[in-house]
Amino acid sequence: MQTFPLVSVICTCYNHSQYVIETLESVKNQSYPNIEILIADDCSTDDSVNVIKNWIAKNEISHFLQNSSNQGNTKTFNQLFKLAKGDYIVDLACDDVLMKDCIEKQVNQFRNSKINNLAIVYGNLEVINQDGKFIRYYYEVDQTKKVLQLPPSGDIYESIIGQKEKICSVTAMIKRDIFETIGYYDENLAYEDLDFWIRTARVYNFEFIDAILAQKRELPNSLGAQFFIKGNKKINYSTYLILQKAYRLNETKSEHKSLLKRIHGEMYNVFYKKNWRVLFLLCFLKLKVSFKLYL
Repeated sequence: MQTFPLVSVICTCYNHSQYVIETLESVKNQSYPNIEILIADDCSTDDSVNVIKNWIAKNEISHFLQNSSNQGNTKTFNQLFKLAKGDYIVDLACDDVLMKDCIEKQVNQFRNSKINNLAIVYGNLEVINQDGKFIRYYYEVDQTKKVLQLPPSGDIYESIIGQKEKICSVTAMIKRDIFETIGYYDENLAYEDLDFWIRTARVYNFEFIDAILAQKRELPNSLGAQFFIKGNKKINYSTYLILQKAYRLNETKSEHKSLLKRIHGEMYNVFYKKNWRVLFLLCFLKLKVSFKLYL
């Protein structure tokens, strides 16, 4: 008899009243049979809480967390993760949508993978606008919707720190015990994924699934859009902290070279945004990395 390991989908909401039902329905209607849904509202200022509560009244979920003050995505996720019981974890923003067979494909990849020490599987997605209309694919595809240039699998640590390849975090499924080994999301950061990928990739392997697993909504006020706002110094500083961690994790000169390239790119970014404090910190980090290369 086939067994289906439990998958915990952690749905985090902040001012997503317009989209949250579509997100939750996409989880509820998955082809995979063993899912628990955990929902958190991070003190939304719109009607998200009422919309969620109305949906919960008609559907079974494991937990609903309602923050009395805005905690940010990292803290909110960590709170729900401690309540989750699944063998695998999916981190889903409540403006994104899972394809019907997303979780089934992710679990099957874990079950059938030939890659040892596998921690995370991830795939491709469609980027959509606020009206749900297609904009582009995250990874460019051919006419059969197969990726033209496959993203990396296996040991991808150097690829991540050097920004040689993009990792599609929205489509990621994470093995639960990874959090127990490397720690939860860093609550001191403005965003979580790059730091978590780097820490995970230092110890574990990743695997790419060549399939469209989700739809990511591109909105003017989304976290992704905040990276392009000139005055967002918290994100700039968080990136510096993440690269500083990578410096401490690096083990080879090749990795330091990749990190140095990434630092150069971030220096240009913060110079353009006139974030002089972070620029100074990055310059100092660049010197430390450069010194390692000449040892």
